[in-house]
Amino acid sequence: MNAIVEGRNLKRFYEVGGGMFSKPATVKALNGLSFALEAGKTLAVVGESGCGKSTLARLVTMIEEPSEGELLIEGRTADPSVKATRSSVQIVFQNPYGSLNPRQKIGAILEEPLKINTHDDAETRRRKALDMMQKVGLRPEHYDRYPHMFSGGQRQRIAIARALMLDPKILVLDEPVSALDLSIQAQVLNLLMDLQKEMGLAYLFISHGLSVVRHIADEVLVMYLGRPVERGPVAEVFAHPRHPYTAALLSATPVADPTRKKHRIELKGELPSPLNPPPGCPFNPRCANATDLCRQTMPDESGEGAHRFFCHHPM
Repeated sequence: MNAIVEGRNLKRFYEVGGGMFSKPATVKALNGLSFALEAGKTLAVVGESGCGKSTLARLVTMIEEPSEGELLIEGRTADPSVKATRSSVQIVFQNPYGSLNPRQKIGAILEEPLKINTHDDAETRRRKALDMMQKVGLRPEHYDRYPHMFSGGQRQRIAIARALMLDPKILVLDEPVSALDLSIQAQVLNLLMDLQKEMGLAYLFISHGLSVVRHIADEVLVMYLGRPVERGPVAEVFAHPRHPYTAALLSATPVADPTRKKHRIELKGELPSPLNPPPGCPFNPRCANATDLCRQTMPDESGEGAHRFFCHHPM
């Protein structure tokens, strides 16, 4: 497998609090994550808020550096000071309006990455912007309009177009459709899939919506409290979840079939604080299958083939 982006035991810690009479505490936002993503494939990262999904996005886009571990892009250690490396990874945010400058016209928004990173003249920049607008389903007359003149779905198309202006190889999609109506979600997801096929893009797709993940992803990585708990091909993980947390997430996903009976697995308690994670398996306080072994010892990686999990008592 030739991975275009690879993480090896990535960790990201933050020091918080602390004062005159107290030491700062350490938040282990990401605590030992390894993954690999090939060109033309989509890896979805799922889990509750606070599990480390957005921290992973910041590391992959080189907004932040890992505290430990190594991030490789095209086989080389990621270095944000190298312009070509930085341009090869782009991000699309959850809120399309918040990520666009309301004082700039769409043409200027799309041309700005080219102004900063290339030596293209004004005419070349305009042509590339218009070509990209057509590619994402926008019309030429939209070039001179402002973001507030567009619907949410159109604004997300603009954000996707801007992310693609530098011809990246990797796109980090941070909840890219969660702020959109369901009918518009489908349109944007289909656009992303078409662009991936056309341009050979690798997607790191961060989402809460497992129904969306089932539609777009090749592989899924389930995270809990900064750690991976299960990963593998989407069809295999969704059909045969081995970790109790994955099973609970899947049981809460709506199914468009009124005749199908579902057994809802309810998780008790709240997500533990990352400032004070429980010993052993981090999921043990909320797991119905937890034993003393789970409360004392972190499980090793298990599984067969590409379907891997971290659990002492798999399902």
